[in-house]
Amino acid sequence: MTHITLIRHGQANTEARDEVSYDRLSPLGHQQADWLGQYLASSNAHHPRVYSGTLTRHIETASGMGCTEVTQDARLNEMEYFTMAQAMQEQHGLAIPEEREGFIAHLPKVFKAWAAGEIDNPPESWCDFEHRTQSVLAEIAAGEGPALVVTSGGFISMAMRQAMGLDTDGMARMALAIMNTSMHRLFPIGGHLSPVLFNAVPHLDNSERQHAQTHL
Repeated sequence: MTHITLIRHGQANTEARDEVSYDRLSPLGHQQADWLGQYLASSNAHHPRVYSGTLTRHIETASGMGCTEVTQDARLNEMEYFTMAQAMQEQHGLAIPEEREGFIAHLPKVFKAWAAGEIDNPPESWCDFEHRTQSVLAEIAAGEGPALVVTSGGFISMAMRQAMGLDTDGMARMALAIMNTSMHRLFPIGGHLSPVLFNAVPHLDNSERQHAQTHL
């Protein structure tokens, strides 16, 4: 097994409330990706393998980091949160928030309903999301050399849930905390992938870039 560094995409379209509109980087998102790429290059980080999901925001982030050879895999894509949020509104009367603070209470409710099978006809089941997260990371871990994986916050929180045995509430809290272009490392310990890094943004740590430490 080899270690894997998961990277959340740069800031996307924060005004969006549907999947298609959300799936592109904002100007700040492009800048975050560029800063991360510069940081990795200057630190001589060795990652002979780079993967990403197939969503536009994943591809734009990897490109903005300066990655030229990227293996795209749809199993690294995000859950369709906005689609499920719309279903929760229609089926359970849960309003979709208009501001960031509203998602702090909204996201755990969506996760719980999804995990309990209380959302009719979701884009994919909770079990399917669990399985594809586990299967793609196992395949990447079986390869040779450290890997960078550009994906999304929900995927990362599921990976951490599996690594740490988190319940659904713990996974939701973790998802809400994950910053754009943050790094999260899973390291093989005792035959299992264990977290040794979470939400690291060294490329955004100086005072001139702290405004770029975004969650949405």
